[in-house]
Amino acid sequence: MATPAAALPASPDEFLGHPKGLYVCFFTEMWERFSFYGMKALLLLYLIKYHLFSDEHGYNLIGAYGGLVYAMPVIGGLVADRWLGMRKAVVFGGILLVLGHLGMAIEGHPASRVDGVVVRDAGALQAFYFSLALIIVGVGFLKPNISTIVGKLYGENDPRRDSGFSIFYAGINLGATVSGVLCGWLGETFGWGWGFGAAGIGMLAGLANFILGQKHLHGHAEPREPARLRERMLGLLTREHLIYLGGLAGVVVVWGLIQSHSLVLDLIPGVFEPSPVLLAMHAVAACLLGGILWFMFTRCSRIERQQMSMVLAFIAMGLVFFALYEQTYGSWLLFSDRAMNHRALGIEWTASQLTSLGAFFILVLAPFFAWLWPRLERRGWNPGSAAKSAYGLVFAGLSFLVLVWSARHPEANGLTGIWWFVLAYFVLEVGEMMLSPIGLSVVTALSVPRVVGLMMGGWFLGTSYSEVLAAELGKLSAIDIPEGAVLDVAATLLKYEELFIFSAKIGIGAGLLVLVLSPFIRRWMHGVK
Repeated sequence: MATPAAALPASPDEFLGHPKGLYVCFFTEMWERFSFYGMKALLLLYLIKYHLFSDEHGYNLIGAYGGLVYAMPVIGGLVADRWLGMRKAVVFGGILLVLGHLGMAIEGHPASRVDGVVVRDAGALQAFYFSLALIIVGVGFLKPNISTIVGKLYGENDPRRDSGFSIFYAGINLGATVSGVLCGWLGETFGWGWGFGAAGIGMLAGLANFILGQKHLHGHAEPREPARLRERMLGLLTREHLIYLGGLAGVVVVWGLIQSHSLVLDLIPGVFEPSPVLLAMHAVAACLLGGILWFMFTRCSRIERQQMSMVLAFIAMGLVFFALYEQTYGSWLLFSDRAMNHRALGIEWTASQLTSLGAFFILVLAPFFAWLWPRLERRGWNPGSAAKSAYGLVFAGLSFLVLVWSARHPEANGLTGIWWFVLAYFVLEVGEMMLSPIGLSVVTALSVPRVVGLMMGGWFLGTSYSEVLAAELGKLSAIDIPEGAVLDVAATLLKYEELFIFSAKIGIGAGLLVLVLSPFIRRWMHGVK
């Protein structure tokens, strides 16, 4: 008679019932997200306040950065899966990220206006752009592969897998919660370099944690064919060397792309041409979508093809949702900085610190939703994946209506109240809990097993386009403040109100459309919940 699993002695390489490798990945991703979101909380404010970018150029740059940083994991995941292996990819990506985040601490001289012309420190800006390029390529190598390693630590039918991923994702949000509060406070209180430098030190801690703990991965993250990496390709250079050199060449290419400062260039009056950043994203999207469609129509049965079509539909839902969500680092950030009272709980919060509200509410809400869905399932009240995503979109739209209310009802000094802003974040995160985990689950459940990684690449690519759309939406609220002028708060509130109403219409309208189509979506999912 087999010994019950509960009676088996714990493995010496386990801690609290999970492989120690899980905690290696937990702390690596926690520190990586700490550095990523800590830098992101400061980015737009740094561009506008220190380098004196206009609102429009600031939105362009954060949109280009966000688009590229979520497109690169498609390439990084493919390279690791086919040649490099996940462990080597994470280490290489981590090194690039450490260099990039520490490079962001190079401030140079603040920009100034001379006879109405903005004069900037060209050398510091080039260091800034190069640092962004290092971060973009570094995320491309690290982000998709650290998550894959977690899955590899568990056997195919290991019941601990779901709880393991829950622990892992808690690390993501823990890092994101702390980062905005700490890096935002340092950056806006003591100087931008302090905030960016703290993000870099966090990434260094994450890389050190992974290198020291890699023995606990037990070979699960190694390349499929190590001999191919050692093959000589160009003289003394092996295939592995060429991959690293290709990554560095990619940094140089992205360095050039990120400097375009535009998502749309008016090259010919009246005729708009996509910027180099969008052309690069379109090229990745065309290859990815072409591969998916080829697989669907040549290698899938009718049912598999319909299920794969619904994966694309959920990716589209996620694209719309995150086009609204990513405004928290754009229009929401500038709105809170310019038109809101910041005092709450006896503390004067900075605008960048408040970006941590999103991750904080995820930590608060995740246990509730983990309890809610099984309870509704037992009672037969659990809505399908499509309906949950529809509600998520509606809640995203409602969060903007909370901001509209706050803009229309300012406090005595003409500024909006901080607690309305907190409520807007709470409503938005309820929407994220309904849509984002569901979307990721559906991608893995509906995709043909051979192409799950490819479809996850599609999810990342959808997020990259969300970043671009969020920036384009934010530009609708761009404000030009003449030199020496005082901000007109009443006019500013009207400007943001228009954007928030438009964004609310997008979220609520898209949610209602998905709700109407949910019976059709459910039918093509063929029983997958």
